[in-house]
Amino acid sequence: MNKFIRVDMTEKKVSILETPEKYLGLAGRALTSNFIADEVKPTCHALGKNNKLIFAPGLLSGTTAAQSGRLSVGGKSPLTGTIKESNTGGTFSQKMAKMGIKALVIEGMPDVDKFYIVRVTMNGVTIEDAPAEIIGGCGNYEAIQMLNAKYGPKVGVALAGPAGEYRLPTANISFKDPESNIRSAGRGGLGAVLGSKKVKAIIIDDTGAPASVPIAKPEEFKAAAKTFAQALLKHPVTGQALAAYGTDVLVNIVNEAGGLPAKNFTSGRIDWNDKFSGETLNATITERGGEGKVSHGCHAGCIVRCSQWYPDANGQYITSGFEYETVWALGANAGIKELDDIAYLDRAMDDIGVDSIDVSVAIGVAMEGGLLPWGDGKAALKAVKGIAVPTPLGRIIGGGASIVGKLCGLFRVPVVKDQAIPAYDPRAIKGIGLTYATTPMGADHTSGYAIATNILKIGGFVDPLKKEGQIELSRNLQIATAAVDSTGMCLFIAFAILDIPEGFNALIEMINARYGLSLTADDVTALGKSVLKVERGFNKAAGFSNAHDRLPEFFEYEPCAPHNAVWDFTPEEIDEVYNF
Repeated sequence: MNKFIRVDMTEKKVSILETPEKYLGLAGRALTSNFIADEVKPTCHALGKNNKLIFAPGLLSGTTAAQSGRLSVGGKSPLTGTIKESNTGGTFSQKMAKMGIKALVIEGMPDVDKFYIVRVTMNGVTIEDAPAEIIGGCGNYEAIQMLNAKYGPKVGVALAGPAGEYRLPTANISFKDPESNIRSAGRGGLGAVLGSKKVKAIIIDDTGAPASVPIAKPEEFKAAAKTFAQALLKHPVTGQALAAYGTDVLVNIVNEAGGLPAKNFTSGRIDWNDKFSGETLNATITERGGEGKVSHGCHAGCIVRCSQWYPDANGQYITSGFEYETVWALGANAGIKELDDIAYLDRAMDDIGVDSIDVSVAIGVAMEGGLLPWGDGKAALKAVKGIAVPTPLGRIIGGGASIVGKLCGLFRVPVVKDQAIPAYDPRAIKGIGLTYATTPMGADHTSGYAIATNILKIGGFVDPLKKEGQIELSRNLQIATAAVDSTGMCLFIAFAILDIPEGFNALIEMINARYGLSLTADDVTALGKSVLKVERGFNKAAGFSNAHDRLPEFFEYEPCAPHNAVWDFTPEEIDEVYNF
């Protein structure tokens, strides 16, 4: 990969350059974060002309390695005000890599109120007027079908939905998956940045591209890739549980641990978990048949297959990628007990193009604030659909949990740096609480997934209710995650590589064989540390300090049932996470 494409929306000018030397050894999150730190003024307004968006495949994208289809998108977040890397599946990353594209940058801002399509082919890049039919409230599902008809069914698509057009802070960037359904670079509001650039969609057409990327040592790569895949299939989480129950397998597990936040984080355990657990999800899909699929991959080469197609009672497709965090936020935190109601909400959020974590948590906050009745899935769906109009309530909900809490005058608002806390109560699972507090991205469980060790006992065990060992756990996982996010690999590989040493070694061997390098485990750790330092540096220049690395105060004095745990880390202890 050596093409570095810059699309200037102010001048409607495209530059296809050689990759700057500084970025030659970087990819994925390492590239997006370094680029944003280098070129975006930290104090700029995220929706103004000085912000930039960068799309970058990972080090192993475009290869035959299992789980290597993830894409990093970077920019300054309009939700948090911090640096942001958002990660997605779909077809985009692999196509970019095969076309030899190291990065695609969208910068500048048109001075006219119209939307455009950026089309990338092997022959170059063009900026075209967006079809009127896909603008002004058109849902993402319909827009993808229209773009398929115009540009071909096999193109990759990145899309700003209605929420992105309105530049709402929860707007995501929606990506077409292999079946023309939707995956999302969900967190941080980068869809609003795409909308602010007046880019409705990016089309990537790899017609004429090589079938795969060049491999420096093909036989060594093939052997390492086989070992790596075997490790994924051998591990009980990546080889069995996720394929059978999806990420929703965690509902019963986390509920039993007492860390499942309920009714806007007032408790850690519920008695209606079987209404929407992974086991129930599996049984419902199996019983309904039709277009339902218990197991499905979000990109070519996925062997974990944690996604699924969830059908209605007649077997007709409703939604896919029905993730635990969304199901939890609606089912437990908002008290919605009908799985179909949760599925239709998930579909609506995908169709409108909003982060299904932040908006779902916002629904729970809105229920506590009296804007919606507790547990009313139909009222919540009407409010979410209002985002596409937008109605006043839709615009409020689309603003995210922090805005809803402020407008309702609440103090129990589960956010860090204005981004909603997902899925795990930090009082009962303390390692993830440290990640929420300290990650440069705002509250983000994927930045250092302490659940693996606190709850699932992967990579060892650190008691979730005790403080001992949590600082080191969160620190090490954040470092490792920053490195994994730079490879183009799905984060779920962490389960296998934490427990199976040959799987971890195979990951490094694949990178070495791909590029003809001789990296070691220490080099991977150094990469992760360097990414975090760059991101923290950007945030510091943007006005953030250690005082922003804190959880909401109510966690310190409201005990979380059933363990009656509170958040008891001191500021000095929290600050130790980044003492490396």
